[in-house]
Amino acid sequence: MMANLVTSLCCVVLAAVVVAYAQRRSQLVARNQYERRGSDVTMQCGSLESDASVSWKVNGTDIEAQHQLNGPKLILTQVDLDHNGLYSCFQNPHGERRDTIFLHIGIPPQEPKVTCRSNTYPKGFYCSWHLTHPTYIPSSFEVDVQHNQHSLYVQKDAVHKNRCHVQFPEVFSSSPYKVNVTAVNALGKASSTLSFEESSIVKPDPPERVTASPIRLNPRRLEVSWHSPATWPDIDTFPLKYFLRYRPLIHDRWQHVELLDSTSHTITDAYAGKEYIIQIAAKDTEIGTWSDWSVAVHATPWIEDPLPITTTTEVDFPNETKTSPIPSSKAPQKAEPPVGRAARAVTFFSPLLLGMMLLFM
Repeated sequence: MMANLVTSLCCVVLAAVVVAYAQRRSQLVARNQYERRGSDVTMQCGSLESDASVSWKVNGTDIEAQHQLNGPKLILTQVDLDHNGLYSCFQNPHGERRDTIFLHIGIPPQEPKVTCRSNTYPKGFYCSWHLTHPTYIPSSFEVDVQHNQHSLYVQKDAVHKNRCHVQFPEVFSSSPYKVNVTAVNALGKASSTLSFEESSIVKPDPPERVTASPIRLNPRRLEVSWHSPATWPDIDTFPLKYFLRYRPLIHDRWQHVELLDSTSHTITDAYAGKEYIIQIAAKDTEIGTWSDWSVAVHATPWIEDPLPITTTTEVDFPNETKTSPIPSSKAPQKAEPPVGRAARAVTFFSPLLLGMMLLFM
């Protein structure tokens, strides 16, 4: 009997320790409290009685005097986003921490905006959604898709958190699809429903790998080619048509060409020597809408290479007779060679020498 009594006492002591530990841990771990922006907020310090005396801190700083204290309660008026933070309360007079609250200020969600599109027709479609106004606190979304009074499997996108994918249960269905998206957060929820027919949401991705090249010896032509979008699964069964637009870079007005089941086109009316900008769009030949424009490419028609500039230089050819120009009367005359001057001197003095020789004879 004594052993049973000891065992019972041990169990009671152990239970008390567990309760005390749980209470202590609850005081140390912050709990979340969500409140609406602009409202008055009351925070309770744990389970203290109404006559308990406490002090409060927010993010480690003493609470300002303008906030109201009512026993173990802290009252904040007309809260805004700057009231977000970690609030801790301490029981007087020893300053033992009794509770910790993480206050989140936000607003309930409004109706989300929902759009759906099939760029992989006829495999399936995807839907995207977003909130038109921020809520400032985490929000999640619930999606339900109905067709012929049956719920369809919804696969969440691995990259885009606000997107899901749905497979078409049948092709060429005339029954509408209904997509309901509900936004939920700690302060409320709101829903939007979108109804559509299969054919109205078909919209391919833009054409890919668009190129434009000049054509040799053709100064007004450009050769344009492209590929159908890789996301379009069956180009043979569900062909696409294309819409090409082009313009000189210096002009604002586009020229357009619509092409059926072709992935190339020759522009024949380009302005010679002008740079062009070119884009392509795609569409199913029977249903849906045009894709967005492809990435713009630039090209300039063929320009003839200019002829090389040649220069001429004077060359003295052998056996060529050159005529010297007649010098001007004012121009300096060329000096005569020394041999010519000696000959003239001998001619001038020869009579005088002859006379002197006759006198001495």
